[in-house]
Amino acid sequence: MRIRLPFGRTLLFLGTLFLSLLALLPLRFGIEWFGLADHGLAAREAQGSIWRGALRETQFGAVGIGDVNAGLHAFPLLAGRVRVALTRGDSEAGGDGFSGAILRAGGTSGVDNVTGPLMLTPALLGRLPVTQVNLEDVTARFVDGQCVEAAGTVRATVAGDFGGVALPQGLSGNVRCDAGALVLALASQSSMETLELRLSGDGRYTASGLIRSTDTALQQRMAAAGFTLTGQGYAMTVNGSF
Repeated sequence: MRIRLPFGRTLLFLGTLFLSLLALLPLRFGIEWFGLADHGLAAREAQGSIWRGALRETQFGAVGIGDVNAGLHAFPLLAGRVRVALTRGDSEAGGDGFSGAILRAGGTSGVDNVTGPLMLTPALLGRLPVTQVNLEDVTARFVDGQCVEAAGTVRATVAGDFGGVALPQGLSGNVRCDAGALVLALASQSSMETLELRLSGDGRYTASGLIRSTDTALQQRMAAAGFTLTGQGYAMTVNGSF
């Protein structure tokens, strides 16, 4: 004997079952299921559900984010978009606070309104001594690997000196899209020292440091730091992949 359910009730039952299973989905499985792990999001430990959980020692590629709370937004799912919010403390108060979201939808990926510090591994930029990047309302969106939208400001912390030049205020600037790449164009207060970081959609990057100085006393120190004299000044370029 078979029991036939009306089509509308069948859809309601299946929809309720799907939402029930999704509500119980562990955060770690959710990250893999929605393809966020394929786009560089990783953590040593994931706790809780996809709706309300926590990530420990979080990384985005080779960039450290630290411990954050994580939660999936429900309404974007109705349009086929994944939006996972990452938060820690009060990002508006500065310090170690963090807020923002990771986006994923078909061939589109990116981040939205990210504010907070990102830690760089020592080997990431080679001999360019940048150890931390602080973001303020940074949004970046890639479509099929091409940067199509970027906004926000960035401040980079310089460990020690920059080719022999002390930069206690670090380097700062804006983000933008250029020829399909995400570009962080940073400069010192005097604009004599600059750092341009170009990120492609496949995770490759090029970091170009430049020091415009005629101080002969610094020439030996800049050369020892790995900078080479060019027509624009002393330059260094580092290529790599996240």
